[in-house]
Amino acid sequence: MKDLIKKLSKFASDREWEQFHTPKNLSMALAVEVAELMEHFQWLTEDQSRNLDKKKLEEVRDEIGDVQIYLARLADQLGIDPLYAANEKMKKNELKYPIEEAKAIANKIKNDNSK
Repeated sequence: MKDLIKKLSKFASDREWEQFHTPKNLSMALAVEVAELMEHFQWLTEDQSRNLDKKKLEEVRDEIGDVQIYLARLADQLGIDPLYAANEKMKKNELKYPIEEAKAIANKIKNDNSK
């Protein structure tokens, strides 16, 4: 992940894009890329969404790449290690959604441990 962030930083710096890569702009770009990813699944059945043809899968892979790029740039601009953030969030989720209360339940549960 650190190598990717370093590569993305150099890519932006070489093109003098740092001035545009503010947290506000990057978060907006990230939202746009997530919407483009979602567009590939719009109107598909559950089964269709799990069995994409080769062309569609490649398009989805590209969108996931775009999402990862903007997320990594945003994290870098804010000084956040995204893998550390994800691991810390998982620790919170384990407390918020204990197996015995959340197993096979899709909706959020109320839990005093979520604070």
